[in-house]
Amino acid sequence: MNFGLTPEQEMVVSTVRSFVENELYPLEAEVERTGQVPAEVGREIMRKVQEVGFYAPNIPEEFGGGGLDHLTFTLLERELGRASYALSVFWGRPSNILCGCNEEQRQRYLLPAVRGEKIDCLAMTEPEAGSDVRSMKTTARRHGGDWMIDGTKHFISHADLADFAIVFVATGSEETKAGPKQRITCFLVDRDTPGFEIRPGYKSVSHRGYHNCILNFDGCRVADAQILGEEGKGFELMNTWLYATRLTVAATSVGRARRVFDVAADWAANRRQFGQPIGKFQGTSFKLADMATEIDAADLLTLNGAWLLDQGQDANRMIAQAKLFATEMLARVTDQAIQIFGGMGLMEETGIERFWRDARVERIWDGTSEIQRHIISRDILRKLGA
Repeated sequence: MNFGLTPEQEMVVSTVRSFVENELYPLEAEVERTGQVPAEVGREIMRKVQEVGFYAPNIPEEFGGGGLDHLTFTLLERELGRASYALSVFWGRPSNILCGCNEEQRQRYLLPAVRGEKIDCLAMTEPEAGSDVRSMKTTARRHGGDWMIDGTKHFISHADLADFAIVFVATGSEETKAGPKQRITCFLVDRDTPGFEIRPGYKSVSHRGYHNCILNFDGCRVADAQILGEEGKGFELMNTWLYATRLTVAATSVGRARRVFDVAADWAANRRQFGQPIGKFQGTSFKLADMATEIDAADLLTLNGAWLLDQGQDANRMIAQAKLFATEMLARVTDQAIQIFGGMGLMEETGIERFWRDARVERIWDGTSEIQRHIISRDILRKLGA
């Protein structure tokens, strides 16, 4: 891996960081206060991103996207991670699973998403099916010439903004060497489809303004034309397109950790006790040393995972390691930052407590830390014949 960035990558990092600091940081306090991003604010962010030519950077150029390679896109996500998710969601990164659309679906879903005319959301998790995707209870059964979807999804990020949902449901079962397993199928479901309801979700302590929602399906009729990929092949579709989302979580965790570190280091250099900056005391300076080391380690793991993808190599284990280490690193860094700030670290006025709260969910969504450890250990043991 070449550790130096190309001029294009340097430009991406510089452009995104400047946008985040100048356009998004000033809006964060109001989002934290209200828990909302006004629709007109979201549209204005989208307009400005399109103006700088960075909308849909993860989608191939043939579909009108930015066509960034995995490494460059990971650098972009790292910089976006510095900002509130409630605001950075309007940067516009359509789910790359939409690249699996057929020609008709591209016209109806992918291309409008790339142009910023539509927003998608991804719906897999259910009240009784989180990490165990194949245990989902939401089903689609044949009804006439169509499909009828019934069931509930929850923890669906930014579904309140979405024009359509990418929904995974069970469409029967099949026999495998490991016994019967559900056939998982992916459907593209428009927001205004009868029998499909998007409701407010739970009140989370992490990422205020970035809402999770509950999706209810009650006799929701969809056509064959709305199947993404093939019936019963949804699990394979996930594995083809979605595993790299863990890399995004790792990258945004690194970006957020760097922002927190910068604030904590500045405090340590300027806050004085006993006649000198508190950063002069080993109790604080050693914290900064550990924080910087962990952030750099997480960054390199994450970039290496992206680089492996670009080389066409198996990156599954490396991505799992990056997601595991980066999210747990963020928890430690935000906790230590609060310790450096002392009592002020828990006050809303400093903003540090927000990063501490936000950090907690990163070890859960897009695959818990326990799932990442399972992926890593399975890869190790499989190579040893176990």
